[in-house]
Amino acid sequence: MNARSAHVSSGAGRVRAAAAGVCVGLCAAILAAGCKGIRAPDLFLVTRTPASPGGSIAPLTLLVNEEGGVHCNGVAAGKLGDAQLLQARDLQEDLRDPSSKHLSLPPGPQSAFRYHLRDEKGSVSFSDDSPRQPPVLRRLALFVLQTAQTVCHLPQ
Repeated sequence: MNARSAHVSSGAGRVRAAAAGVCVGLCAAILAAGCKGIRAPDLFLVTRTPASPGGSIAPLTLLVNEEGGVHCNGVAAGKLGDAQLLQARDLQEDLRDPSSKHLSLPPGPQSAFRYHLRDEKGSVSFSDDSPRQPPVLRRLALFVLQTAQTVCHLPQ
């Protein structure tokens, strides 16, 4: 190896070492920031409102994320248990078709609640007694009730 190639080689080595140092430092900074700043993606957002105004039951907004985090009426309320999280993910999967079609069902004659769901595919609107609703909507209404009681600590 001559003096010129040794000089070029050591210069390239210094550049590689500096680049590796910058890369390690950048990765460490991203990881440190990521632990505090990255939010899990949302599975869905459900708004449940009483069918008739003036009732004793307040509206509820329920946000469920991919990690099982739940926000009730805009406030972090806790996490779903493993079984509830699996149920939420199953609901999201089963709601893809109705949501992508923006399904909107009219209320029936004895409606108590109106539901509006938004997810990454679209939205669904229905009432608890909407005629011809797919079974997934009844499962969603039950999930909202159970989550309101167990995670949000609301009576209904």
